[in-house]
Amino acid sequence: PRMAQEAAPVLLVVLARLVSSTWHEGSGYYLDSHTNEVYTEEQPPEPALDYRRVPQWCAALIIHRGEATCYSPRGSSYRSSLGTRCELSCTHGYRLVGPSAVQCLPNRHWSGMAYCRQIRCHVLPAVLRGSYVCSAGVQMGSRCDYTCLPGYQLEGDRSRICMEDGHWSGSEPVCVDLEPPKIRCPESRERLAEPGKLTATVYWDPPHVRDSADGVIKRVMLRGPEPGSEFPEGEHVIRYTAHDQAYNRASCKFSIRIQVRRCPVLKPPQNGYISCTSDGNNYGATCEYLCDGGYERQGTSLRVCQSTQQWTGSQPLCAPMQINTDVNSATRLLDQFHEKRRLFIISAPDPSNRYYKMQISMLQQAACGLDLRHVTTMELVGQPPHEVGRIQEHQLSLGIIEELRRFLHLTRSHFNAVLLDKAGADRERYISPASPEEIFAFIDTYLLSEREAAQRAQSADPCE
Repeated sequence: PRMAQEAAPVLLVVLARLVSSTWHEGSGYYLDSHTNEVYTEEQPPEPALDYRRVPQWCAALIIHRGEATCYSPRGSSYRSSLGTRCELSCTHGYRLVGPSAVQCLPNRHWSGMAYCRQIRCHVLPAVLRGSYVCSAGVQMGSRCDYTCLPGYQLEGDRSRICMEDGHWSGSEPVCVDLEPPKIRCPESRERLAEPGKLTATVYWDPPHVRDSADGVIKRVMLRGPEPGSEFPEGEHVIRYTAHDQAYNRASCKFSIRIQVRRCPVLKPPQNGYISCTSDGNNYGATCEYLCDGGYERQGTSLRVCQSTQQWTGSQPLCAPMQINTDVNSATRLLDQFHEKRRLFIISAPDPSNRYYKMQISMLQQAACGLDLRHVTTMELVGQPPHEVGRIQEHQLSLGIIEELRRFLHLTRSHFNAVLLDKAGADRERYISPASPEEIFAFIDTYLLSEREAAQRAQSADPCE
């Protein structure tokens, strides 16, 4: 009441001036309408607080399971006077919810409120095939110890503690089955391949599997062919792997041996080769003897491997091809090379022709490569009646020479050459000397049979 009495005259003066003056909004000044004098606005003084009469301005702070440490402008005796600042804290096991510091305000209220909440962790989940025991439930500091059922082993943290942040220490452990299942495979076995085959069909029963923990087998995997499969010659290992629910595994294996009755391995004849069915020397296999170009087979062409593991017949020979030039037509002459040799026929107006000399010189240096590709050289040189035709050392008659020129369209006026395949077909012509590399590239690219190409791929070049 005393403070109100002291402040009342001031308020009346301000109101009187407002009535008789013009106020300029936002300027902080007002203008007297009678004297035109400008005066500054006077702010009311702060109220005088009597701490002696009001020692407890705000209500006393009581923090359940906590503590308030206060600092007052008037000293330690004033714990709730105006302007007092209090720092709040909780006892062990509790967490402060709200501001950590509050201040006593002029409206006789604290600037905020807080309380202490007990620190608790969530309930731990149950452990499959195990359990746990806690010292103080889910309160802070509680320790939970884990154990597993017999036959299982604990993996992870054996104990967990409820910490101050409301979380459990460590991570959730698991109880695992570490004992692998029991598995037994079938016995190993041997089988004979059927006649004319290199394989045998083999059957067997699945393995016997048992789990020692809970009796449950999750899966059994086969590593190898299925029962009833065709097995080739040799030894084959079959493996089985079993997994229980805990992913423990156990394995077993057995072997299957396939035997093939065989004849002795045949050797190819000199200047020839063998083409066999099946694996070449197993019971029922048939082998055909073939000769290289320029050679002819003498003897049986086929041999068969019998159940007695012996071959029928005897090995033939590949003798050098006999060229008969004493024939009455060019067709009969060329028929001797059918499917055996290729012909490279050279025509020149006379032996002194430089193209002819150059071609013969290059072919002589490449004799090995020509023979490797089954190429026979024929020469038609000169003018009648002194014209000469020859194949190696064999001379041709003038009538055969004339027929060959007409049949192959070979002129006597200038150098020319023609390459015939093994069927006698005209495959390439040259009007100037052809290098051996050019001839070989054409033959290897366009004229080789599948069998010749396979032979060339498997063996190295003997001319290198």
